[in-house]
Amino acid sequence: MKKLDYYVLDVFADQKYKGNQLSVVYSDEDLTLSQYHDIAREFGYSETSFIRHSLKENALVVRSFTPAEFEVIGAGHNLLGAVCLALLKGWDIFKNQQGSPYVMIKDTRIPVRITEEAGLPYVAMKQAPAQVIRTVPADVMARAVGLTPDDLDLNGWQINVVQTEVAHLMVPVKDQDVLQKAVSNKSLLKETSQKYGFEGCYLFTTNQPNPEFLAEARFFNPGIGIDEDPATGTAAGPLAGYLEELGHIKKDKDYRILQGTAVKHPSSIRVNVSSDGIWVSGSSVIVMEGTLYL
Repeated sequence: MKKLDYYVLDVFADQKYKGNQLSVVYSDEDLTLSQYHDIAREFGYSETSFIRHSLKENALVVRSFTPAEFEVIGAGHNLLGAVCLALLKGWDIFKNQQGSPYVMIKDTRIPVRITEEAGLPYVAMKQAPAQVIRTVPADVMARAVGLTPDDLDLNGWQINVVQTEVAHLMVPVKDQDVLQKAVSNKSLLKETSQKYGFEGCYLFTTNQPNPEFLAEARFFNPGIGIDEDPATGTAAGPLAGYLEELGHIKKDKDYRILQGTAVKHPSSIRVNVSSDGIWVSGSSVIVMEGTLYL
């Protein structure tokens, strides 16, 4: 019987029992697709990441799956938590790399920056520049999230599909009270995402009382089995790009997004739009570790 080490981390947080929960499994070789699916379903978190060190790529390689058997790509909490784990454990994942450090999400190389804050590793992941794909009508989205079209009126901003690595829908919401009232209509949201070509729905408002944060957000993605995510790096990057294009934020400046309060796992996601991409960053803490039997 083969044994694998596993860990559970709270990601985009510097304290236990906050942030987005992520299970991480270390294996010295690829598993079968059915094993990835079975293990992700067993943990039951929004995503489970599987990590190994590749001599061919000279890097940490990460593959991530949801309990609904969907493989997740992009630089989100699934990647950030895996990198934080390696750093917290003292694994030399950047050994012999030339130039700037990087990790792999499946077959894609992701540049990273490593610093330290409050005694924890702080990982920044570089996403591609944001692209606005299309606009979705307010009345369509209002029905899908249990609100009215007037509730989605924030500064006259449009509801746009925006992509860095992953295409997510940016949905402006009038204020924090309205944001908390939103309810995902799963079947209608799935239907809308398929019709308009986006993966998850990122509701956000810049009308919130905490001056430490640029915006507060909620994320629904029933198409891949995520009812509500406490922290979504692959959506925070597109949101930063969206707001920079609107002139609401500046390039090369750090901002923070609050997410997860509605599910009692508040998360802090730092974003920074540069001329050649978007940096999404945060930290993680280990809350559990043990042995998994194949």
